[in-house]
Amino acid sequence: MHPLTRRSFLRRASVAVAGIAGAPYILPASVFGADAPSKRVTMGFIGCGRQTYHANIPGFLKVAGVQAVAVCDVDSWRMAEAKKLIEGHYAKKKDGSFKGCATYKDFRELLADKSIDAVMIATQDHWHVPMAIAAVRAGKDVALEKPITRWIDEGRLLANEVAKYKRVFRVDSEFRSLEPMHRAAELVRNGRIGKLRVVRTGSPKEGFPDEPETITEAPAELDYELWLGPAPKVPYMQKRVHTPQNLKSRPGWMRSLDYCDGMIANWGTHLNDIGQWGAGTERTGPVEIKATGKFHDGKVWNVLEHFDAYYKFANGIEFYHQMGEPHVRFEGDKGWIHVNYAASKLSPERLKASAPAILKEKIGPEELHFPLKREKPDFIDSVRSRGQTLEDEEVGQRTTSLCRLAHIAIQLGGVKLAWDPDKEVFTNNDAANKLAKRPPMRAPWSFDKL
Repeated sequence: MHPLTRRSFLRRASVAVAGIAGAPYILPASVFGADAPSKRVTMGFIGCGRQTYHANIPGFLKVAGVQAVAVCDVDSWRMAEAKKLIEGHYAKKKDGSFKGCATYKDFRELLADKSIDAVMIATQDHWHVPMAIAAVRAGKDVALEKPITRWIDEGRLLANEVAKYKRVFRVDSEFRSLEPMHRAAELVRNGRIGKLRVVRTGSPKEGFPDEPETITEAPAELDYELWLGPAPKVPYMQKRVHTPQNLKSRPGWMRSLDYCDGMIANWGTHLNDIGQWGAGTERTGPVEIKATGKFHDGKVWNVLEHFDAYYKFANGIEFYHQMGEPHVRFEGDKGWIHVNYAASKLSPERLKASAPAILKEKIGPEELHFPLKREKPDFIDSVRSRGQTLEDEEVGQRTTSLCRLAHIAIQLGGVKLAWDPDKEVFTNNDAANKLAKRPPMRAPWSFDKL
């Protein structure tokens, strides 16, 4: 399970940097080595929607030694807003080393920029793996929004490519950085509720606000063809993309199966990661899956509006994921611990246990400790050290797969599925194995030509 408290980081050799003489902004930190005095890490942001504008850019700008040098989006208005945000930050700091923020409509052009060490990718889910694979092949370290993939075989390809190219990877989920989640997982892993029997997680309900399904022309600032990329060719309508010139509202694509699996994965990857972390199953998977659910019947918005999933692991742990209150609950033979994400940070309801004394337990120096740090500094620290992040590509693959396994069972009418977590194949259902594979990308896109 790679206990990080024993500093068991995987040292990875850095990829040689080419084209240094022509670097347009500053030389990448990797040129000077991880121990260079500046330890500067240059970053590019692919996807400039509400998550990048309100969380990702501000989050990385707070990390010492990080310099944001480029943004990319197929929506020119969003890209311009991200550029203004970054340049406004450096204008206040009067940082003389900052030479401006470059802009790219095509992510491949940003990845060709030799001045960039690492990228943060926050686009529609169907673009996550193609862009991340292109990034690692281009020698970039990658922070990737969750869920990292929509197809199990595609996630495995990404994990293999990260290892092959010796890149640093971080699932950009902040939940391991939340003290109640961290505390619960650490107590469970150190036996404070005895032998773990059951894990229960919940994801919020999906909303489907009334919005017309009207085909119109794409706004002038949006390259809709590139927005679609490898997804099926369909006419533009705002309902399937996002509200123009708006960085606050939830985008419509998050409710469409052409681009996203909905709450079962969007929030499920947050909560199920904590469940797997506490259970010690974060690098494997279940052996049995049963799930039921109902898909919304809209023509465009058609993700799950309800689901109820059950998993059983080889070690006997039972795992339940349902739609409802966002939470994680661990039940052992000597007690339970419950984290209610929706409760106020100062509320005693945020973190509860069957006995208050459980939460007061101290973890001894020889026991398993998890570092408590935010996801952005964790990624940057690993970029510098070439070490393993707290939520790397394998953890991302396994957590996303857990969500996807239930989604597949629901698509097949709630059948009971048998899963081989080592081979990552269903052993009792050929139709399920087909659903685990990404359909061919729309031409001219393919993994061979990224």
